[in-house]
Amino acid sequence: MTALEPDAALRLPIATDGDVVRVRQAVRTLAQGARLSLVDQTKLVTAASELARNTLIYGGGGEAVLSEVTNGRRTGVRVEFRDEGPGIPDLDQAMTDGWTSGSGLGLGLSGSRRLVEQFEIDTAPGQGTRITIASWSR
Repeated sequence: MTALEPDAALRLPIATDGDVVRVRQAVRTLAQGARLSLVDQTKLVTAASELARNTLIYGGGGEAVLSEVTNGRRTGVRVEFRDEGPGIPDLDQAMTDGWTSGSGLGLGLSGSRRLVEQFEIDTAPGQGTRITIASWSR
């Protein structure tokens, strides 16, 4: 797949539960505009909601950068979550179904990865976390 260049970006802070809701709503609006199927919209919004909540809870807050993207033939939605929190000390463990560092079901990162077409993560202890997801119109 070609490199993704955002056509326009919307930056949303993630500092409160209300911000998580705003991210979810904005992702849904972009997904509808990019003509993602209803199923793909739901998957992308679910993944974005989970990752926004992780940014708030585990990253201590941060931001989401949303954009509609094109790859020449199709349009899609790209969302990047950024925080300056503690990072993820063991990424392999964190991506394992059922593992949780909190009280959840342990499906956040691995479940989000399964819901979208593109999933990239960049993290290191003490350096925060950056997760990028994208889904495409059919």
